[in-house]
Amino acid sequence: MSSLPAISELTFDALSSEAHGLRERLNRFRLALGRHFVGKQTLVDLMTVAAVAQEPLLLVGPPGTAKSDLVLKFRDALRIPNEDYFEYLLTRFTEPSEVLGPIDINLLRQGRYIRREGGKLPTARLVFLDEVFKASSAILNALLTVINERKFYQDGAPQPVKLKVLFAATNELPEHAELGALKDRFCLKAACRPVQDRYFLELLDSGLDSQTHREMNQKPWAEGHATLDDVLKAHRYLTLMMGKRETGPDGRELRDRDLFFRDDLLREFRRVVQTLTREDGVFISDRKLVKLYRLLRTRAWIFHGGAVERQDLQLLSYLGETREEIDLLEEKVPRLLGLS
Repeated sequence: MSSLPAISELTFDALSSEAHGLRERLNRFRLALGRHFVGKQTLVDLMTVAAVAQEPLLLVGPPGTAKSDLVLKFRDALRIPNEDYFEYLLTRFTEPSEVLGPIDINLLRQGRYIRREGGKLPTARLVFLDEVFKASSAILNALLTVINERKFYQDGAPQPVKLKVLFAATNELPEHAELGALKDRFCLKAACRPVQDRYFLELLDSGLDSQTHREMNQKPWAEGHATLDDVLKAHRYLTLMMGKRETGPDGRELRDRDLFFRDDLLREFRRVVQTLTREDGVFISDRKLVKLYRLLRTRAWIFHGGAVERQDLQLLSYLGETREEIDLLEEKVPRLLGLS
């Protein structure tokens, strides 16, 4: 039986008693998993933050740069069972039935358009979609609803999906206007680059180890440091925390940003966003700005358990809408923050 309903009903006080343990497990998880890759710790950290925030993450890079391997090992390390996981390589020939489930022929004869969603995206809590932008318009439209509203349509009626964590990958970022809406749903887009120039020998050793593990059906990265339930509890805890209100000494109502985001860092956050928008033409929608706040708070809690710090603002490095912007921001944002 799924423990998800119980998690969705947990109170802030109940979760507060678990918060320290949750943070410790999530930090052990990301650091232990990072050791099974060469030069990918930053991406593992980003995946962990995105998972806890329940924000989709897009990995961008050429074939052979461990995009799929990152997701598969992430899934294994959280020990997510098959029924809670769905992955698919999308092409322009992929049918909606392959992703959302086939139409139930018996019900169709009765005039009802119902998909048998078992084992498909609507029943999975962790989803990985490879080459996501190559999907047909029918699938892309369905994905917008899934990502935005966590639902899909059965016989014209909205039905909730179980999705909590979505990772996607692409070899290249398309510039077609019709794909802009889907690109904007991925607040964070991270480059997955080759590492052989910097880690030649380490890559050889790690690659041979991985081949051995695969042929021996071993998964040493599944060390049991954290589970999907830990991720979901952390998400609920942070959601409840960000919704709390406190009364200050002067009687003024204090919001989350008053308590966990210093004024000077809020000004810095705003300055960097405006600089990227005005100088580099980076598109940051209002929706994305709110998501960024939640992601910054999530990273701050995971990494140091408290208020947002300057290094957390490095998440602004992952706002690029094109490959050129991704490369630019990874260099420019740390420099703007004085961290490079």
